[in-house]
Amino acid sequence: MFLVQILLPLHDKTGDGFSREKYEAIASELTERFGGVTAFTRTPAEGRWKPEGESTNEDDIVVIEVMVEDLERAWWQDYRKGLERAFKQDTIVVRAQDIRML
Repeated sequence: MFLVQILLPLHDKTGDGFSREKYEAIASELTERFGGVTAFTRTPAEGRWKPEGESTNEDDIVVIEVMVEDLERAWWQDYRKGLERAFKQDTIVVRAQDIRML
């Protein structure tokens, strides 16, 4: 089993926030496809990264998680590209961890 995590920004590059409905639509879509989702939307996480030779960038993020039996890499890569377009981002992090239910 895999835990797929999607890290979504709360704001675009100009600082404007995205609507709550945008995150709700993603959660609904993933629930329909995979049977459930966990969305950490009440307290945003803070992401920081520092490209080589540049200053530190910061972003508030929402984390959406889905547990899946099989990791359909091609589907998730296409889904990530769609999120990047929808959120006008160069990169959206979608990552998977191998997990075991206890």
